[in-house]
Amino acid sequence: MERIKLDFPDSAIVHRQSLSVRITDMNYGRHLGHDTLVSLLHEARIQAFGALGLVEWDMGGFPSVVADLAVQYQSEARWPDALVVETAIPAPTGKAMAVYHRVCHAEGGRPVATARLNVVLVDPAQGRSVNIPDSVLRAISGAESA
Repeated sequence: MERIKLDFPDSAIVHRQSLSVRITDMNYGRHLGHDTLVSLLHEARIQAFGALGLVEWDMGGFPSVVADLAVQYQSEARWPDALVVETAIPAPTGKAMAVYHRVCHAEGGRPVATARLNVVLVDPAQGRSVNIPDSVLRAISGAESA
């Protein structure tokens, strides 16, 4: 079986978010469900954008859309585990912004999952993606140099 292998860009970390596994996050295997992991990643992403002074529905005048998602599962998380989600955003080029998340157990740092999303900004009037605006580039590059 071929597995996805994602390399998390430690040098591009812009935010860390603490989250907990809720009892409603458990699947029939009694661990964190994949659908809930996507929701936790969304929460971490919106918190990271907020820390940069950005909101995903208005990034330099354009809403953001997740174009794709890849997840590498590494270990199980169960209720009531405390987690930390690190978000890294390497310098975007062109029309796509890669957003990485590394989900780890708060105690001991054991990785649960690593994910990469490609986010694009869309002009709703044209229905097309646009280049990442300078204001968004500045917000991300300011966080990387901090």
